Amino acid sequence: MADAIPQDEQSYYERVGGHETFVRLIRAFFVGLKTDPDLVAMYPADDMDGAEARLLAFFEQYWGGPPVFSRTRGAPLLRQRHMPYKVTLRMKERWLHHMHAAISTIPFSSLDELLMRDYVERAAAYLVNADD
Repeated sequence: MADAIPQDEQSYYERVGGHETFVRLIRAFFVGLKTDPDLVAMYPADDMDGAEARLLAFFEQYWGGPPVFSRTRGAPLLRQRHMPYKVTLRMKERWLHHMHAAISTIPFSSLDELLMRDYVERAAAYLVNADD
């Protein structure tokens, strides 16, 4: 079959540098998030490190890394997990601002950067559940 993916092809996770790259990405995101009063209010003040670890585990698993998120938290259920929070278009844009800034700190290839930016745009739009 001509369209088959070779078994030795690296996952996105491996291709971009694995765990260390995702740690840097999520850490940079949280540095920005912590400067944003509106966004930081949506996170557990007493468990910011836990929130960072959960986002890291989610991103790593999504991009082909170890399934730590599923082992520790169950199925991702992205939209359901965010339903208790008022996610407005404005909050989506604030979150994306910090995530795009974090992505800019990683030396992704052009294609890998495009894939990451496209994913975060789609995921953030999917989570909007309230009007401003």
